[in-house]
Amino acid sequence: MIAPIFELCAVSPAVRALIGDSPVRLYPFGQYDGDIKYPYAVWQNIGGGPPQYLDGVPDHDSYSLQVDVYAKTAGEVIAVTKALRDAIEPHAYITRWGGQMRDSETRTYRYSFDVDWIVNR
Repeated sequence: MIAPIFELCAVSPAVRALIGDSPVRLYPFGQYDGDIKYPYAVWQNIGGGPPQYLDGVPDHDSYSLQVDVYAKTAGEVIAVTKALRDAIEPHAYITRWGGQMRDSETRTYRYSFDVDWIVNR
């Protein structure tokens, strides 16, 4: 199952202004093979699952996601991260602000964070 991260972020004007709207450059991890256009973000499931009830089927699913933002400047990576945060937080919880780094080979910037999501069925 998949958390609705793309659907919620893709309707945010602030997110679209920074990572495009045709396409919105928010990709499931490993799902994009085209030419890289910065800035962009990727996400992947890192945990979660349905609750286990003895008397019936689960009524929701939980997800833990890792989101990684990539940009050519530190300012861009922070701006995209803030826009994603603002789009996500009304619906889910950011549980970790991860590392910020600059790749020594590509000289691009990365900001990582985790999101915990509960989605009713």
